[in-house]
Amino acid sequence: MNKQHQVILSLGTNQGNRLENIERCIESLHNEVGTIIKVSKLYETPSLGFESDDFYNCAVILHTHKSADQVLAEVLALEIKLGRVRENVEGYQARMIDIDVITFDEEIIASEKLQVPHPEMQNRMFVLLPMRDLNLDWRHPILQKYLHELVTLSEDKSNCKWVKNLDIALSKIKLDNFNYIAIEGNIGAGKTTLTNKLGEDFNAKTVLERFADNPFLPKFYEDQNRYAFPLEMSFLADRYQQISDDLAQFDLFKDFIVADYHIFKSLIFAKVTLAEDEYRLYRNLFDIIYKEMPKPDLYIYLYQSTEKLLENIKQRGRSYEQEIPAEYLEKINSGYLDYIKSQKELNVLIIDVTNRDFLENQEDYIYILEEIRNKISV
Repeated sequence: MNKQHQVILSLGTNQGNRLENIERCIESLHNEVGTIIKVSKLYETPSLGFESDDFYNCAVILHTHKSADQVLAEVLALEIKLGRVRENVEGYQARMIDIDVITFDEEIIASEKLQVPHPEMQNRMFVLLPMRDLNLDWRHPILQKYLHELVTLSEDKSNCKWVKNLDIALSKIKLDNFNYIAIEGNIGAGKTTLTNKLGEDFNAKTVLERFADNPFLPKFYEDQNRYAFPLEMSFLADRYQQISDDLAQFDLFKDFIVADYHIFKSLIFAKVTLAEDEYRLYRNLFDIIYKEMPKPDLYIYLYQSTEKLLENIKQRGRSYEQEIPAEYLEKINSGYLDYIKSQKELNVLIIDVTNRDFLENQEDYIYILEEIRNKISV
């Protein structure tokens, strides 16, 4: 999965209840367009280029997998939804809400509909000051200047007055109350996608399973009886080595870590794939290893229907997975649920993602964040 884009948006309003307009806009962007991970202070600034009431302005950082054109289309639609009326007159106008796309990563885009970086950003203190609050390591790709340099060099000397600090929804999800979160699910459930998104949005360290490096996996899907035991043993050894190596880099009492697997999955898959005598031997070895492994503070299981799993597996196109039978996936799911029921001391959150696409639909991702927040609040 590709990294999310980092988009900087500038928000402004000078009609109606300005504070309410800004707060509602931030909430709507977060719920509908992309994840708001940081917001600047709120400033009151004089109207620029026309006579009108003073504006409230701020800037936000938004994470998304959407293209720049998609983001533009969605913020324009959101402006209308929030009450903006664009009159067909020359020059600047007072507005209920204004959302400008200022940057899109460090790209230079010059199309008929969109120009980024915004061509006037360096001439607008009400854009530069809020952006500087975001503590970005960002350099203007055309002017080759950092934000603090743009502020110093700008000819706009408008008096931008601090009004208040603003909150974002993400700050209410105290994920850093946990040091170690494991996200699990069946093949194709989206655990790696969610791990990466949480890692980027909450600035967490991520531990991702090296499934693609296992030479026995394609062979296993061709001849399960022959390759089940070497496959499960190699997975166990690799998971043990990787978790030991990766977690050794971090401080489990200070760092925030999100992993897309928990080593207990080895036992779940082995119970499904191995013959009874092989499983007994495997279990003896597993128990020795398991005692040494750190346990996650929160264990998230993504449940998805077998039909949807098969659809996801087909879409991601790994050749060696295409012949996985539905029966195998159902056994794996049952194994996970049996394991979860047996773990009385494990802090478990089960999220049904059968009808949710948290990569493409922001509302579905917000649903998952709310489920996590509710679990933390209990």
